[in-house]
Amino acid sequence: MATKLEVQNFLSLGADVPIVDVRSEGEFAAGHIPGAISLPLFNNAEHAEVGTLYKQQGQRVAILKGLQFAGARMSEMAARAIELAPQGKIAVHCWRGGMRSGSVAWLFERVGLEVSVLVGGYKAFRRQCRAAFAAPYKLVVIGGKTGSQKTKILLELAAKGAQVIDLEGLANHRGSAFGYAPSAWQPTQEQFENELGIRLMQMALHKPLLVEDESRLIGRMHIPDAFWLQMRLCQVYVLDWSLESRVAFLCAEYQAPADSIRDNLNAIRKRLGPERHKKALEALEANDRAEICRIILDYYDRAYSYGLSQRKPETISNLPGETAVNDLLKLIGVDE
Repeated sequence: MATKLEVQNFLSLGADVPIVDVRSEGEFAAGHIPGAISLPLFNNAEHAEVGTLYKQQGQRVAILKGLQFAGARMSEMAARAIELAPQGKIAVHCWRGGMRSGSVAWLFERVGLEVSVLVGGYKAFRRQCRAAFAAPYKLVVIGGKTGSQKTKILLELAAKGAQVIDLEGLANHRGSAFGYAPSAWQPTQEQFENELGIRLMQMALHKPLLVEDESRLIGRMHIPDAFWLQMRLCQVYVLDWSLESRVAFLCAEYQAPADSIRDNLNAIRKRLGPERHKKALEALEANDRAEICRIILDYYDRAYSYGLSQRKPETISNLPGETAVNDLLKLIGVDE
């Protein structure tokens, strides 16, 4: 008989136990448990039809139609499960931990697999994510004006043993108009929350947790309110670098083609103002990327300073950029 597990135990099964999501392709695409594999019992159209029948004609009619759909693919699903689980163990979930996961678990057991089922399904996982956003973390925010190497320093701290979450990495966006490219892919909002939630579940509440200073939006991704509000109230360490150091870093870091830079400049035209926008385009034509950086930093620096002014002064500290990694390791009590 399948083992029923609550969310934390289900997520702790280990890398040798594949997690199979038996919801429809559309449900999976909207958001799923990170690392889960889509193996739908019903496709999108079938799932919609079964759901409609359940509402209009009741459970029995819906089950019969579901059996009609699922029966044809049971052999294929069982074979795929055996392929996915060479160690003989597999985990299964659906939306609410009901008939879909129960039926598939029964099938997998018939072919000799040891099966774990998520109690409450994906819905319970989402509930656990929301709880994780509101948990009381010892947050430490790494701030600084554009070009202050915040992400680079954050990742260096992670490599040295600090608890870190790279929000921009999860959002696949660098957090400004220049962090977006037309070919850039961002997850759905739901999936961004799932990725953040599962990482937060892995964090120790008694240890400092470092994140980068962000606005509510990272590209199209919205940082969950409960977590973002904690970010706004905690201690922020602002990295100090000279303007020319930041310009040099940005020129080395952002190797975008001229067309992309032009598109990004046009995207913030109103915020730059006509004069600065014109000068930036002229610098682009002259291939003077350092001058472009100086022009746009004038805008971004003002915007960041305003955001910083909305924090309580006693929560703001400054650190020299050159020694920030060592300084922060000492502040959070991590030995190199």
